Amino acid sequence: MSPRAVIVGPPGSGKTTIGRLLAKTLGVGFRDSDDDIVARAGRSIADIFAEDGEPAFRALEEETVATALAEHDGVLSLGGGAPLAKGTRARLAGHTVVFLNVGLAAGVQRTGLSSARPLLAGVNPRATFKKLLDERLPVYREVATVEVVTDERTPAEIVADLAARLAPAEAKE
Repeated sequence: MSPRAVIVGPPGSGKTTIGRLLAKTLGVGFRDSDDDIVARAGRSIADIFAEDGEPAFRALEEETVATALAEHDGVLSLGGGAPLAKGTRARLAGHTVVFLNVGLAAGVQRTGLSSARPLLAGVNPRATFKKLLDERLPVYREVATVEVVTDERTPAEIVADLAARLAPAEAKE
């Protein structure tokens, strides 16, 4: 079993929104690794970060993503930092990985610099978001087989683009 598509990208790129719509369009199930982590830990991601620290969260995330990649055959959305783990990057090889690329202005606007996003909390969330984008962009591009810019596009437009781009790959299988 293998996911039809794995969605990656920074906070605010639309991984959950696009993932759900893409799954519906493709007629497959949707799974979000962040939801799996919350269910497994019995507490929010913000609480895991605050109480256990980022390293403990990342270890749990890597295990959860490995399980989801093995079990799920629909669209799988990963948390923004999931591809940072070397093991996760290795597991993504051979999968159709969609990178939802969002620019700084759109990402900041979409996240609202939410306190629910632990890595964006702090004195200067905009600078933090820029640093996060700068650090993660090469990693997202490394794992991606498809890249879609999401700025100034509706979820429906993005999903239509992705469905058209993913259909030829499906026809070859």
